[in-house]
Amino acid sequence: MEYSNIKIRALTITLFISILLCIAKFAAYFITSSNAILSDALESIINVVAGGFALYSIQLASRPKDLSHPYGHGKIEFLSAGMEGGLIAFAGIAIAAKAAYNFFIPNPLQELEFGIIISGIAGLINLFAGLYLQKTGKKQNSITLIADGKHLATDTYTSAGLIIGLLLIYITHIEWLDNLLALLFGILILYEGYKLIRKSVAGVMDEADVTLINEMIKTSEQNKKAEWIDLHNFRVIKYGADLHIDCHITLPFYFSLKDAHAEVEAFEKMMQTQYNAIELFVHADPCLPGDFCKICNIKNCSYRKEVYYKNIVWTFENVAIDKHHEV
Repeated sequence: MEYSNIKIRALTITLFISILLCIAKFAAYFITSSNAILSDALESIINVVAGGFALYSIQLASRPKDLSHPYGHGKIEFLSAGMEGGLIAFAGIAIAAKAAYNFFIPNPLQELEFGIIISGIAGLINLFAGLYLQKTGKKQNSITLIADGKHLATDTYTSAGLIIGLLLIYITHIEWLDNLLALLFGILILYEGYKLIRKSVAGVMDEADVTLINEMIKTSEQNKKAEWIDLHNFRVIKYGADLHIDCHITLPFYFSLKDAHAEVEAFEKMMQTQYNAIELFVHADPCLPGDFCKICNIKNCSYRKEVYYKNIVWTFENVAIDKHHEV
């Protein structure tokens, strides 16, 4: 619950900031008639809508598991990120279309100094808000916070480009540069939206997070006990901030049920100590005398039938597959 409160507070703060910036940017557009500033203002609407949905999704994801949702409600975070990506992509298309239209039917620009000042202030505020959200999202393992933070940080880059473009227009008085600038921003925003949609689809489809799985397998290797003869079929599914792990661990066949359970608990505790919000389902397999002896690190085993050959280093390539190790 504490993690949820932190995420809700972070999103509430940034949503309030987004509303204020959106109002300021539209005021700047109506004063200057700049398409480039309009592109920034339209994206601010997306910030507000996406921020509101992200806040709702975090509140929903924080609900406890129930009979209808035995794995929790965390998947809503992927849908939130996908919706934000779709809105960003739509804004990019709208901005590019408006810019292309005004190449043929231009709008006269005015009072660009005001637009430059507003864009600069908004860019700095978005930078700090975006970094804050990304930092909080990484700590809480929340794709929604990270997505929202990256979106706000992207606003900062576009604001910087916007200011440079507006200054160039102000100095040269070449007004069609405003439409060119807006067109470029539209394409950039469209690409950012695509990346968020791609990441959301990957989460919904349970695409393997190779970086995370590599890290977890490395942790298992570094804390491996001699009794943990083999590890395979290691899979990780994300439910928002929650991680669900399935794997098979091979233990000595002569262990009692109590001994095997103790080793499974030791493995689970080791993983849970390293990662927050994690749920494990560990299947214990008995070793087969002769098949595992060459890679078994248990010394003075009275059941050994083969001479010890070498230690197998656990890696993504040999642990993620549904097959025990061989030499």
